[in-house]
Amino acid sequence: MLAKKTLKSATLGLGLALVSVAMGANADEASDYPSKPIQFLVAAGAGGGTDNFARVVRPMFEEAVGGARITVVNLPSASGALAHQRTANGDPDGHTLDFASTTLVTSLAAGQNPIGLDQLTPIARMQSDVMALFVNPERYPDVESFLEYARENPGKVTVGGTHTASPDHVAFLSLRDASGLDINFIPYDSTGNATANVLGGNIDATTTSLSPLLSYIEAGQMAPILIFSEERLDHYPDVPTTVEHGWDLTDGNDRAIFVHADTPEPILQRLEGAFKEVYDSEEYQTYAERVNLTYREGWMGSEAYRQRLENNYALYSRLLQNGE
Repeated sequence: MLAKKTLKSATLGLGLALVSVAMGANADEASDYPSKPIQFLVAAGAGGGTDNFARVVRPMFEEAVGGARITVVNLPSASGALAHQRTANGDPDGHTLDFASTTLVTSLAAGQNPIGLDQLTPIARMQSDVMALFVNPERYPDVESFLEYARENPGKVTVGGTHTASPDHVAFLSLRDASGLDINFIPYDSTGNATANVLGGNIDATTTSLSPLLSYIEAGQMAPILIFSEERLDHYPDVPTTVEHGWDLTDGNDRAIFVHADTPEPILQRLEGAFKEVYDSEEYQTYAERVNLTYREGWMGSEAYRQRLENNYALYSRLLQNGE
C-alpha cells in the first residue's frame, strides 16, 4: 500500500514538474518574443480601413515589442477568409497576426468563412468605426433626395460595399429592412472599388465606415448623408442619423487583431499588452482623432472582445438569414 502511495505521489510530482516546465517554457517564449519575422495578414484589400489600421500600427508595434521585422500582406479573397485560414493553420507562436474587421464574424454567420471562433483568439479590438451612407454629393445633396429617388424608383437604386456578408452589407440590410426601401446591394472586393463606382455613376451609394473615406470627403467628392448613430457627430453636425429617422441602427465596424487559438497564454498576454501600449500612445490617439475614430471607445481586451464576437455572431446570423 505504501508503495502504491509512493508511486502515486511520484507520478503527481512528475506531472506538476512537467506543468511547471511547460509554463516556464511558455514564459521564456513570451520574454523572447519576437524570435523571428512577424506577418500582419490583412483580411481586406489595400486602401480600406483595416489596411490603413494595420499599416499605421506597424511601426508603433515594432517599437512596443522592442524591434521586429514586420511584413504586411493583404489577403482580401473570400471576404478575408484566406487570412483567417493562414493564421489558424500556421504556427501558434504569435508571429502571424490576423488584422480583421467585423467581416470575420459576419462572414462566419453567413456560412462563408470556414474558420470559426474556436480556431482564432482575439488579442484585442482597437477600433469601433461609425458606419454611414455615402453618395456623390453632385447626385444626391442630402438623404431626403436619396430616399425620395429610391421610393419613386423601386428596385433601381444600387448600393455598393465590400463583399457579401461584410459590415457594409449588414449595414445595407439593416437600412433596407428598417426603411422598407426596395434597393439592391452590389459587392466589391475593396472599399476603393466601391467608392470608384459611386464616383463613376455606376451605383448610387455605398455603406461603409467613416475613416476610409476621409480624403474623399475633404475633397468634396463623397459625402455622408446618413450616419448610423444615436446622435449627430461633431465633425458632421448637419448630417442626420438613423435614430433621427426612427431606425435603431447604430452598429459599427470593429477592427481587431487575432492569433492562432493555441497561442500560449503568456505570448497572448504579451501581445495584448503591446497593443494596449500602442493604443494608449499619443501617436496612436492623434491618428485616431484625425480619422474620426474617437466617437466610440475602441479598446476592448481579449476576453471581453471574445464575448462580443459570440453575441454578434448570433445577431448577424438572424439578420443575414432574414435578408436572404
